[in-house]
Amino acid sequence: MKHLFIVNPTAGGKDKTEEVRARVEAAFHGRSDYYEIYVTRAPLDAVDKIRRDAACCEELWVYACGGDGTFNECVNGAALLENIAVCPFPTGTGNDFCRMFGDEKELFRDLDALLNGSVHTIDLIDCNGRYGANICSVGIDARIGTSVHKYSKLPLIGGATGYVVSAAVNVFHGISRPMRIRCGELTIEGETSLACVCNGQYYGGGFHPSLTARPDDGVLDMFIAKKVSLFQFARLIGKYAAGKAAELTKYVTHVQGAEMDIRFDREDVVNVDGEALYTEHVIMKLVPDALRLIVPRGMRFFEQP
Repeated sequence: MKHLFIVNPTAGGKDKTEEVRARVEAAFHGRSDYYEIYVTRAPLDAVDKIRRDAACCEELWVYACGGDGTFNECVNGAALLENIAVCPFPTGTGNDFCRMFGDEKELFRDLDALLNGSVHTIDLIDCNGRYGANICSVGIDARIGTSVHKYSKLPLIGGATGYVVSAAVNVFHGISRPMRIRCGELTIEGETSLACVCNGQYYGGGFHPSLTARPDDGVLDMFIAKKVSLFQFARLIGKYAAGKAAELTKYVTHVQGAEMDIRFDREDVVNVDGEALYTEHVIMKLVPDALRLIVPRGMRFFEQP
């Protein structure tokens, strides 16, 4: 077996390569398993590296050393390959996929627990050929989330302030946009604030639209929010973030299924686990049992019904 550590040197705004290297070397002291630390050099570099290694390894375990973006790249490299297992090893700022596991999320930071873990197969979301393990969305939340990096890099703006500035700018340009959404027998057409497809439970730095989504249950939890005013948006966004989306029946349609088809009147951004995809038409569909996830030793999440 080979252990491959994919390190994103830009995750979290600080290069953690040497910190990861020290932890890995200490963890493998006295172990006979082979490991490699690979530092990415460009977007999607990890996808190519994983696929190259998969072609010559009987069993490959991949550790995404970064944030949600790094994990998403590793997921796309490992999807549908039976000899690869992958997991997050958080060193970045955004770790929304891990939040779903509650107090057990810290086990993903325990390298010994990961090295001695097990493998559990989970579902993925196919989003126009880009895979997501967590949440995909369109609308005001996707526009805010994908433009926040632009504002966070400006002088005197960073961290949470970047989200505030991004939200203000995007709300100023309009909360709702025309969409035609088809989900099973349901069709919704007109001005829409957002549509969210959940394989996991958290996104956007802690927003919690679904309380019940699981990545191994063979179903997607989906929310569609109709057009709202600025006042309504300000009043409702806190409830949506706090896991009460299913209660907002006057404004939010909640369905479960395997596919959502969305058409825009012009190109718009789609959030795929925090990564941006630009298109006029997106299909988000469930891919059952598409990824082998490394589950840390001691985690009981997948033992629950």
